[in-house]
Amino acid sequence: MAHLAAENRYDSMQYQRCGRSGVLLPKVSLGLWHNFGDTHPLETQRAVLRRAFDLGVTHIDLANNYGPPPGSAESNFGTVFAQDFRPYRDELFIASKAGYLMWPGPYGEWGSRKYMLSSLDQSLTRMGLDYVDVFYSHRFDPDTPLEETMGALDSAVRQGKALYAGLSNYPPEAIAEAAAILRELRTPYLINQHPYSMLQRGVEGGVLEASAAAGAGVIAFSPLAQGQLTDRYLNGVPADSRMALGHFLKRDALTEERLALLHALNKIAGERGQTLAQLALAWVLRDPRVVSVLIGASSVAQLEQNIAVLDSPGFSDAELAEIDRLSAEAGVEIP
Repeated sequence: MAHLAAENRYDSMQYQRCGRSGVLLPKVSLGLWHNFGDTHPLETQRAVLRRAFDLGVTHIDLANNYGPPPGSAESNFGTVFAQDFRPYRDELFIASKAGYLMWPGPYGEWGSRKYMLSSLDQSLTRMGLDYVDVFYSHRFDPDTPLEETMGALDSAVRQGKALYAGLSNYPPEAIAEAAAILRELRTPYLINQHPYSMLQRGVEGGVLEASAAAGAGVIAFSPLAQGQLTDRYLNGVPADSRMALGHFLKRDALTEERLALLHALNKIAGERGQTLAQLALAWVLRDPRVVSVLIGASSVAQLEQNIAVLDSPGFSDAELAEIDRLSAEAGVEIP
């Protein structure tokens, strides 16, 4: 049975303007990097997507290589979209990306025009879409002229296959140069996506400033440091956890210093009436240059708990200073 969206779906979500554009994005967006490939039940994915939309999560973030296997997250989303969300297409803001390895041979990754536009066509086919709302260059390619990669993004927009261009994982100097090229091409450049969390603060070293100067919003991925900033690892490494699998998150990340920091942050969260995950999400959203945080969700309950960050109190100067102090003592690099 097709999904009938909740009538009150826009009553509680908070939206922020993305850079200097006309686009409003939800403060909490749903990323399909993990939990939406073929290794997870499609009915669970469908339940999470339905509930997210009913809670006002209009922005769904994908990439060509999300899975596993690569491409399966887009295919699975396409299945659910056809079942439930096609009538609501104009209420959704859907992103995809190209940059990482997708097929063998010299044209299957990085930033060439050949790869970028071929990949976008494949993504649209998998998702059953005529266009994506934003198409990202997923990583900076040091060996391809930036004019070529930005030209591919411009072509995607002019062909009607994307409404906006975005950059992901670009260093500050490349953001500035890419923004200048896109401005000259008159391509609508909307957003930059980067990892940002209490444990990974590299964007504070120039990315936030470069994005603001370019008029682009910043959306943070891995705001929970792939689950480290939850109660998941406070008492060790569960057998079914991402760290136990060791693909993106390795066991050696959970040092004694890191574990002590997590417990200290969890104590601060408790004093604020929050979970550790809610504290971590609220902390990333404290910066007005961050338009949204991307969360993954393996269940409806996890989704609902994280979206409850919208009810978070603001941070006092003393709380922020204490978080910085604890982080620095634990070896977190603070630019």
